[in-house]
Amino acid sequence: MKKLLIVGLVTLGFVVITITIWPQRQNETKPVAVNPPVSQIATISQPTTANHDHQAMSRVPAHYNTTPAPNALRGTLAPEIFAGNVRLAYQAAKDIPEVLAQMPCYCHCDMSQGHKSLQSCFEDEHGANCGICIGEALMANNLKRQGLTPAQIRERIVHAYGGETDK
Repeated sequence: MKKLLIVGLVTLGFVVITITIWPQRQNETKPVAVNPPVSQIATISQPTTANHDHQAMSRVPAHYNTTPAPNALRGTLAPEIFAGNVRLAYQAAKDIPEVLAQMPCYCHCDMSQGHKSLQSCFEDEHGANCGICIGEALMANNLKRQGLTPAQIRERIVHAYGGETDK
């Protein structure tokens, strides 16, 4: 009986200590949510479109309409330094640069980085970090292997990524 009483008192003491200390420890480890002023909420919730002109975004981005002169294109980075789909996209840029030069890039890097075509994306690391560039390059490569012309490939890319036909 004494054992049971001691175990009960120890358990009760543990529960009391836990109840009194636990809320204090929660406040120490969890940040308290503070409601920001209404002026900050409006600023936070507004979309950041300062660098985007949505009318311009609906246009077909820069590209060559015909095969560019060989000296018009810079070399691309070596595919071997990448892995997976990134490597395949850089390999496509190395294998068919004249085709990718005739493709617009719908990440609109022609506006933000001065790129002249999809091929430009693979001259540096830009293509490695952009799912749009990778997707377009892989699509162009697959369509080229199916025998489509650059104009036909461009039409498909414009339809898939731009939602309109090439003009």
